[in-house]
Amino acid sequence: QLQLVESGGGLVQPGGSLRLSCAASGFNVDDYGIGWFRQAPGAEREAVSCISSSGDTTKYTDSVKGRFTTFRDNAKKTVYLQMNSLQPADPAVYYCVPACDPFAAWGQGTPVLVSS
Repeated sequence: QLQLVESGGGLVQPGGSLRLSCAASGFNVDDYGIGWFRQAPGAEREAVSCISSSGDTTKYTDSVKGRFTTFRDNAKKTVYLQMNSLQPADPAVYYCVPACDPFAAWGQGTPVLVSS
């Protein structure tokens, strides 16, 4: 059974950093691009990033460019989202999805809070 489990969220001060992890099981994750999405309370789901299956290609939404970096370790079946310079606009529940597909099944997500 395909499963992606997010972890690493938490509370940080503005300007702080977090690294989110997305651990894959039940499928060959190295065959898939992996996307990070986020959803804040009362807001629409927003695509944050997408990384190709090989990790050679990455894409980011404009609001996180230069602050967030996604990378992957296929040997560990894990994809990461390094978030630096976190801003008050970044708090949300963050999810990873296969094939960067917003219509794919979503897991539990991991919450990110930014507060002083």
